[in-house]
Amino acid sequence: MLAIAAAVVFGFALLLDLLGTDLGAPDLFNWQTLTLIGLLLLSLYLAGVGRGAGRTGGGGGRWYRGRRPGRG
Repeated sequence: MLAIAAAVVFGFALLLDLLGTDLGAPDLFNWQTLTLIGLLLLSLYLAGVGRGAGRTGGGGGRWYRGRRPGRG
């Protein structure tokens, strides 16, 4: 989820840069600030923040107790 938010922030920063606008707040909505917010979200994602708290064991998918179905 954080990676998606980072992509949205980066896309918004790119649009602001391409359109050459600051939305009336030059100190708040400039492309440097949005880039730093995007990098923060991306680094939090890569650090593992925001993932499911109860998941352990690594890897996704199903795990079975006992014999796996379909294995003769």
